[in-house]
Amino acid sequence: QVQLVESGGGLVQPGGSLSLSCAASGIMFNGYFMGWYRQAPGLQRELVASISRYFSTNYADSVKGRFTISRNNAKNTVYLQMNSLKPEDTAVYYCNARQALSGGLQDFWGQGTQVTVSS
Repeated sequence: QVQLVESGGGLVQPGGSLSLSCAASGIMFNGYFMGWYRQAPGLQRELVASISRYFSTNYADSVKGRFTISRNNAKNTVYLQMNSLKPEDTAVYYCNARQALSGGLQDFWGQGTQVTVSS
């Protein structure tokens, strides 16, 4: 059974920092492309950051220079360090594991963790 379990969300003031973690089980973690997505009320889910099997990273323009994604294959965990948080970063953050198969993409999702940036 595949599980992605996020942790680390919460309430933080503007300018503050939070660190999210996503622990994966039931998959060959080092073979998966990992990503963090977020969804704010009334908006579509959007990609925040991703990291490939080879540790190549990609970020949404809105978080470049503020967020850092990393992975530890020995711990089957992906992280998102969020600095200089803004109210517009408020959303539910989801962990994603993706693998390309012959028939298409295989996606697994975590349950989400709430991040609220407010004074």
